[in-house]
Amino acid sequence: MVKNREQFRSTLGFIFASSGSAIGLGNIWRFPYLAGTNGGGAFVLIYAILMLTIGASLLLVEFVIGKNSHANTVKSYGNINKRFRYIGYLNIFTSFIILSFYSVVGGWTIYFLFKSITGVLISIPGDEITTVFQSFTASSLSPLIYTFIFLALNIYIVAKGIALGIEKYNEFLMPLLFLIILILLVRSITLPGAIDGIIWYLKPDFSKISSGIIVAAFGQVFFSLSVGLSTMVVYGSYLSRNENLPRASALVALFDFLISVMAGLVIFPAVFSFAMKPSEGPGLVFITLPQVFSMLPFGYFFLVLFFILLVLAALSSSISMMEVAITYFIETYNIRRVKISIIYGFIVFLLAIPASLSFGILNGWKIFGMQLFDLFDYFSANVSLPFSALACAILVGWFWNKEKIKAVITNGNKNNNHFFTYWFLIVKYLIPPIITVIWLNAIGII
Repeated sequence: MVKNREQFRSTLGFIFASSGSAIGLGNIWRFPYLAGTNGGGAFVLIYAILMLTIGASLLLVEFVIGKNSHANTVKSYGNINKRFRYIGYLNIFTSFIILSFYSVVGGWTIYFLFKSITGVLISIPGDEITTVFQSFTASSLSPLIYTFIFLALNIYIVAKGIALGIEKYNEFLMPLLFLIILILLVRSITLPGAIDGIIWYLKPDFSKISSGIIVAAFGQVFFSLSVGLSTMVVYGSYLSRNENLPRASALVALFDFLISVMAGLVIFPAVFSFAMKPSEGPGLVFITLPQVFSMLPFGYFFLVLFFILLVLAALSSSISMMEVAITYFIETYNIRRVKISIIYGFIVFLLAIPASLSFGILNGWKIFGMQLFDLFDYFSANVSLPFSALACAILVGWFWNKEKIKAVITNGNKNNNHFFTYWFLIVKYLIPPIITVIWLNAIGII
């Protein structure tokens, strides 16, 4: 354990920060377009089952690993078993990869927020928005400017530290995010014909359930909750010894799931109300929604609110990704937080450049048949995150003393003993084979 190490000031601050890490573009941008392209209700059902069982259990696994060591991700794994410290290194690398392409999308959100506030976006004819989106993402300079702005915001918050940076800003961001999404949800579900979108979104068509949908839902659980990335290991390492981890894990998983579902209830009733296509894909929130809002009374107001929501969601997650590496470099090389935040942010920006340009001048440059942006996304969601989560489950279930784990989780609270028994069985015997099968399917081995 590192001496004089920062801690979260309160349980609520920790819950907000962890929820902020989980709740991000994965919920507002990625979840709706995956639901739209994977059968609506069928995808939501599979996602709910995986999120509230496998996802919540793995969330607790990472909290336990972090709280046990009160150290960076490499030390947290290494203190339990030296051979597993390499998972910490993989997580640092993965967070770097994700942040590089995630920041590109974060830049898009800032650009569209700016265009919404100035009234430009709401005035563009619906059939021209696709051209505007594609033209912007394909250009060389403009997306990089907004990516730089997005990363600068991350650097500013992370440089301030845990209590005065990440915790403080999430205590403001999370309630505001929830309020905005609630306002938008009420507006969307009260539109004429919205019921068709609600039914399509929430009523599962069991004939559409396939291995592809299960793999997509599984990858989304990892991407959304940030499990397998060690953000929750790092956040857990900043906890006091008396924190109730089972309750915290359940609340974070529940909040993350609810925000995802609410995001869909903002988007799909409105999409169906105006006879749009729910299967637009990654451009759903950038192309389809502006068209929808342009046809609404007070559409300008709701469009601005939505892109504020998107920017807030992007920031709350990206700062946790950055913290995975920042904590490691601070504690390993004794570098000042402000200095390493700036250096690391600049290096991430350098990798974000080819990710952004893959929509433009590097569009024809492919690796394994994928553009760089798609390759980074595929590697993180389908390869690295599931593999790291599998390693975490194996570490806790098979290589760590059971009584030590129990002591970290229960804190002497007998009410948690029964919970621990069932949770440990799930982690040891159920999660590893499930992750293995779905992971091997995702990478095309089975």
